[in-house]
Amino acid sequence: MSQKKESSITSLISAFARAYHVEHDEPIIFNDFAARKLITPEEFAAIGENMIRGIDFFRPDADQQFRGDPDQILKWITQVQLSPITLARAAYSEQVMLQEAELGAKQLIILGAGMDTFAIRHPEMEDTLDVFEVDLPSAQQLKKERLRQAELVIPRNLHFVPMDFTRDMIQPDGWGSLFGNVKTSFTLLGVSYYLSKEDLFRLIHHAFAALPAGSSIVFDYADEHLFQEKGRYNRVENMVKMAAMGGEPMLSCFTYEDMEHRLEEAGLLIYEHLSPQELQERYFSQRTDDLAAFETIHFIHAVKK
Repeated sequence: MSQKKESSITSLISAFARAYHVEHDEPIIFNDFAARKLITPEEFAAIGENMIRGIDFFRPDADQQFRGDPDQILKWITQVQLSPITLARAAYSEQVMLQEAELGAKQLIILGAGMDTFAIRHPEMEDTLDVFEVDLPSAQQLKKERLRQAELVIPRNLHFVPMDFTRDMIQPDGWGSLFGNVKTSFTLLGVSYYLSKEDLFRLIHHAFAALPAGSSIVFDYADEHLFQEKGRYNRVENMVKMAAMGGEPMLSCFTYEDMEHRLEEAGLLIYEHLSPQELQERYFSQRTDDLAAFETIHFIHAVKK
């Protein structure tokens, strides 16, 4: 599958997870009320149907468990496999970004933005925070089409930066001139697993090189158990297998000590670290459905010294 198509499908599936959650789950972990507007009804139905058709991969006893009920099958796959990482990291990164804006961040740079809706959902920030969405040209073209179709006004503070940042930002002079030298917050969500360790930290190093102290980043990463852990209903193993089958294998996992050391080398200190257990407590603890924090996945908020 081409990178162009892969990127578009990934961004639509993530938007599907956020939209499905708002419509079907209770209580809400992350209320992305705009996500549904960026997916056509045909795509929404097709993604759901593909999930249902793939149930045997995720749950071999599906026939006896769900008796062929498509709504129950879709809810189970979405809650167990698809949504937990997406919802928790969206909720966490949003909380950090709003906090950073209050503390004086002037720009938010969303790396691999896909169908992100932060700028659309926060019109009150139009005059105080510049939002740069960085993604492949094809992904941004799709996003702009969807914004037009949904008749959503693109806020003045939202800027599209078409770029393969995983390649261009690894170069020392790849992008520095695109953004001002002001206090900046980055999000890098769902990306670290697919880069080599060297490329990930080269990217972070170059991203922060010209930025002032207090600039920060939120990202998720997999711990050292990624390739051994099976997880609930084998979901960690399934995630790793699906990535490989899709032609974009997961490459990197870290111990906390390794992560801390490499961030320090790039001039950053860990301000907050959330383990799967802490994520469970913060976002999933009172639930009676199948949503639960994903094993092996951690979140970090790191700040430039």
